[in-house]
Amino acid sequence: MECRQILLCLALYVVCTLSKPTEKKDRVHHDPQLSDKVHDDGENFDYDHDAFLGTEDAKTFDQLTPEESKERLGKIVNKIDEDKDGFVTAEELKNWIKFSQKRWIYEDVDRQWKGHDLNEDGLISWEEYKNATYGYILDDPDPEDGFNYKQMMTRDERRFKLADKDGNLIATKEEFTAFLHPEEYDYMKDIVVLETMEDIDKNGDGFIDLEEYIGDMYSHEGDPQEPEWVKTEREQFVEFRDKNKDGKMDKEETKDWIMPSDYDHAEAEAKHLVYESDQDKDGKLTKEEVVNKYDLFVGSQATDFGEALVRHDEF
Repeated sequence: MECRQILLCLALYVVCTLSKPTEKKDRVHHDPQLSDKVHDDGENFDYDHDAFLGTEDAKTFDQLTPEESKERLGKIVNKIDEDKDGFVTAEELKNWIKFSQKRWIYEDVDRQWKGHDLNEDGLISWEEYKNATYGYILDDPDPEDGFNYKQMMTRDERRFKLADKDGNLIATKEEFTAFLHPEEYDYMKDIVVLETMEDIDKNGDGFIDLEEYIGDMYSHEGDPQEPEWVKTEREQFVEFRDKNKDGKMDKEETKDWIMPSDYDHAEAEAKHLVYESDQDKDGKLTKEEVVNKYDLFVGSQATDFGEALVRHDEF
């Protein structure tokens, strides 16, 4: 029964997600901000700490002594150095920052992995996923809630096959991550676009017209007066979304809308950290160079206490 209850909740979530909300729905996939703090190294390094460690781990380092912070930072440097050549490049640092910022994704995958790897062989087959997710509910031709689980399963199978690079219908952990979070992988972005278009394209012509675009975000619900943001979205559709001015969005136009080419905050932060720490100016960092600037990367009780003293003096 527990599996069925979970699926019923999932069905309600999907129905609510696909229904027409009165609040604006955001279909656009943006990389999250590295920190909600102001990036001002003249004031403090809080932004850099959040960017390098992730917000929660940054709080942990604030409780450590300088010696403990340096020791832990040294271990992190070993992980960042992907090719083990003794140096950290801006590219390796960018990859680490992106990993730190998206750690919640990997934690989510770890949780789901345990529930789907039924034979505990370190792989998840489509059959395992299907049985763990849908199970005996698929044997019920007329489910009580009336939700079309087979349609959901067909969509899942299509995405699973795309995530499964070698086509054996068995997913490694990386492939399973791509299945659960396709927006994070370049080779999965087309399926994100396709699924979005299928959700919005109510007349099934393979395009998104203006009314479908607005209808996905807003429902009048008896109110003849559209909010200003809806009028703005109509203008956005006509002026920017519909690039070829044919009155509808095709696949490429939809992709440009929901997956814009954003400014790469992780790359900018990586270059900033290298610039500030690269004592010999060779364009890469040794472990010693990173640890020497530990207050920039991770902080400690000492840096946190120092900031408190500054604020106290200003007060």
